[in-house]
Amino acid sequence: MASRSKGPVPKPSSKSVSRASSSSLLSTSVERHCAHCGSAALQLKHVTRSFGKGAALLVIEAIPLWSCPTCGESYFSAQTMHEIERIKALRKSVAVNRSVLVAAFEAADA
Repeated sequence: MASRSKGPVPKPSSKSVSRASSSSLLSTSVERHCAHCGSAALQLKHVTRSFGKGAALLVIEAIPLWSCPTCGESYFSAQTMHEIERIKALRKSVAVNRSVLVAAFEAADA
């Protein structure tokens, strides 16, 4: 299942939306509907994504992602996209240096 960082944002139901005080992320208990298929089965997951490459590589962990198990669509909310852009812009002051192993993919039939 490929996640998408752009596209329609899942629609909240008529239930009230609760917000976390420290991060302002939507609560996982809020019923939301998939913008693609309309299913009310959206699940909030947390994913890791990488941006850039080489010395400019930035890895952001625990990004909230809305995922629809019915049709397979995945969405980052507009608020999440803004936070990703903020982190990318302030990377030197908000990120920590970590050493990571990197391997090149070599397919036998390529």
